[in-house]
Amino acid sequence: MASLRRRLVQAQRDDGSAVVEFVFLAMVLMIPVVYLVLTLARVQEAAFAAEAVSRDVSRAAVVGGVDALREGASNTEAERAARERAEAALATTLGDFHLDRDTADVQLSCTADPCLTPGSDVEVSVSIEVSLPGIGALVPRARITVDSTGTSPVDGYLP
Repeated sequence: MASLRRRLVQAQRDDGSAVVEFVFLAMVLMIPVVYLVLTLARVQEAAFAAEAVSRDVSRAAVVGGVDALREGASNTEAERAARERAEAALATTLGDFHLDRDTADVQLSCTADPCLTPGSDVEVSVSIEVSLPGIGALVPRARITVDSTGTSPVDGYLP
């Protein structure tokens, strides 16, 4: 009889400890999983943005430059118009992804000289830096870089 009482008293002391253990383990396991999901979401957003920027900026540069050439601009003026149109497309596309211009490094180059020669290509290389959520303020170098390259052919035009 005494051993039965001891067991009942022992069982009453453990009441509720399973809930505490469950909550503790859930927190220990869920916090890293949630952080990983947030980090992967930011990196994926930057990857989509880099791909969209490289595609949109290269095409905008071609369209802007060819339009200027069709209107009678010189090659230098057409290249300037192409870069202006590319900069506008860059700002719009980065804005669509809620990214600042400072986070993106964009390089525009041509495969021919002069730049907008029919049959040549306009290439855009994009690098976007993504700071890790929460850690970025503590460790400024905690960044991931996402790269993309896009190419658009220069259409034929009648000068």
